[in-house]
Amino acid sequence: MNKETDLRKLYRPLQPLLLPASQVAYQEVCPCEPVSRYIYCYWRLRTQSPLTENFQYRIVADGCIDIFFELNNPSENFVMGLCNKYTEFSIGHTFDYVGIRFFPSAFPVLFRTDASDLTDRFEHLANVAPDTSKFIENQFSHKNTTTEISTILDSYFSRLISGLSIQQDCRFYAALEIIMSTNGAVNIETQLDTGLSSRQLRRLFDRYIGDSPKTFSKIIRFQNALEQKVNESTDRNQSIPTEDHYYDQAHFIKEFKHFSGLTPSVI
Repeated sequence: MNKETDLRKLYRPLQPLLLPASQVAYQEVCPCEPVSRYIYCYWRLRTQSPLTENFQYRIVADGCIDIFFELNNPSENFVMGLCNKYTEFSIGHTFDYVGIRFFPSAFPVLFRTDASDLTDRFEHLANVAPDTSKFIENQFSHKNTTTEISTILDSYFSRLISGLSIQQDCRFYAALEIIMSTNGAVNIETQLDTGLSSRQLRRLFDRYIGDSPKTFSKIIRFQNALEQKVNESTDRNQSIPTEDHYYDQAHFIKEFKHFSGLTPSVI
């Protein structure tokens, strides 16, 4: 990854979960260096006790690509591409999922794949990164603790990164940095002048992000609004302010619901 672009300093992809606190636990662990330059977190979502109904796992748009697998059956491992709207899965009464959330552009860089092939879908990891799929199948089981999981993944991805010659277009990363540093409030036509034509920029975003610069900017803008909602007062009775960088409150609510499946007042 470009030495001048540290995505961890620019972006924190959020996945807020509405959980039955006593029955379902969610945890994120930051990887070691240099893995943390490519992977935002390892995550774990598991039941503490059986649920009375199937759990609906809602994923908001974050511009990232994730690997995930069920710890009780690690041979079934998958990769999920960028989602340009929220996604929801019914994952049963009991589960223990482990995931690896890659920063935008990191998965295609590490696995030499095209992000647009995964957009709005998930795929068996064996069809995309067979060596990593086999590693997960052989190294994990229901006996692993969260600490053991993160240690195993740190070791694997450290070796993977050290064995790669990573050279990327600095003009693409300059555009990525502009979008993230402005929280998505950027004019695609006039403010992404990094030496690439509109067609070149679109091609690189398709390959490394999975969608257009415009869609990615909207996701970053939504994530910024989401962070504001998560951090603000929990007073549900207060009026919803019109967020920065949106035309008006109606536009803000519509776009927020498109990317999260929820209105801002629910977060």
